Amino acid sequence: MKKVKYFENKSMNSEVEIEEADKNLRETTKMASDNEQKLDEMTRKCGVQEEELKRANERADLAATKLKAVEDELEAVGENMKQLEISAEKAQEREEKLQDKILQLMDRFKIAEARYEYGEMNITKLNHRIDDIEDEIYREKLKIKKVSDELNDTFDDMLENY
Repeated sequence: MKKVKYFENKSMNSEVEIEEADKNLRETTKMASDNEQKLDEMTRKCGVQEEELKRANERADLAATKLKAVEDELEAVGENMKQLEISAEKAQEREEKLQDKILQLMDRFKIAEARYEYGEMNITKLNHRIDDIEDEIYREKLKIKKVSDELNDTFDDMLENY
């Protein structure tokens, strides 16, 4: 009777440990799912930033093209002195505006690049964290297997002895 109670207590303790391990597994799985969602969101944000960067590059190319057109226009207007002075003033104003736009675009590009680097850093951190969680899940699986093996051995012992 004492041995029966001993094995009953032992099996109850094992069941409690299994339930705790199962609870830990569910929590870990939820955390992994949450981290995957965060990773997906960061990937989407990086994609958006890449598109913004492409658009900024296209605008910079367009501004460079406009600047080239302004320079060509200045050479063509060089025939008439009066018109040259008027056109030169207008072209100079346009050139300054374009240079300001180029500077603004360069500033935007630098900001977008900084965001991209920050996103990459966050992705690296998340990947490291995912690796840690995967390692923890593996360790938990090993613990659960060990408990399961012990429980099977206990049941086998009980079957052999009773």
